[in-house]
Amino acid sequence: MVLSMERWSGKVAIVTGASAGIGAAIAKQLVENGLIVIGAARRANLVDEIAKTLEGKNGKLHSYKLDLSNEQEIKDLFKWTTENFGPVHILINNAGIHVRNDFIDEDIPAWRKTLEVNVLGLSIATTLAIKIMKENGINGHIININSITGHSVPQIPFHNMYPASKHAVTALTETFRQDINKLNLKIKITSISPGAVDTPIFDENIRGTPGFKKLIGDKLLKPEDIADGVVYALSTPLHVQVHELTIKPINEKL
Repeated sequence: MVLSMERWSGKVAIVTGASAGIGAAIAKQLVENGLIVIGAARRANLVDEIAKTLEGKNGKLHSYKLDLSNEQEIKDLFKWTTENFGPVHILINNAGIHVRNDFIDEDIPAWRKTLEVNVLGLSIATTLAIKIMKENGINGHIININSITGHSVPQIPFHNMYPASKHAVTALTETFRQDINKLNLKIKITSISPGAVDTPIFDENIRGTPGFKKLIGDKLLKPEDIADGVVYALSTPLHVQVHELTIKPINEKL
């Protein structure tokens, strides 16, 4: 199998949650591979700062302020992207939130926000991307940044609604794949499920818990490791679809 990013050069990619962590690492790698990248995030100013470090690269990074829990803002993102740069070829559903408390705390607004961002926002963005790709005859690629908690629930405290939302991403990836097949579209969809990654989502409160130290310790992946996985999935030939890619740090016990 010959791996190549050449066919994506000059094409348009949208990366949600691109202001830090995994999203920022993905945006950087796509720009380096010659893509026009729309980095959508609540903190668009941070995306602008990243863009400055990528001047002179083969591609270009543009920021877009987005609240993924707002349906209209998601629609406006795709409309703005199409009007200014052309139809989207790649969608990276990376944005997600993880509110850390126990279910017995009954933080219903946090539950709702988690589902709005991690599940509904992802679904709306994916549907819009597929429509645009279909209308323009694009053999595109959609990548959902999932989690190992989308396949099991580790014994780490304060998971709350997060594993349920990521289990939904696992199911949605397969549901969208089936719908794409029904329409006979040549659009790939991939779920990438990282283990523990050194990002702000693991704050000091969770890193200091006995459960975290026992199962993970200091063995954390780098955001760039997940970006490498994204590039790998995108690099496969047209007839190859990486449906699920799990990436864990070596010796992780999760």
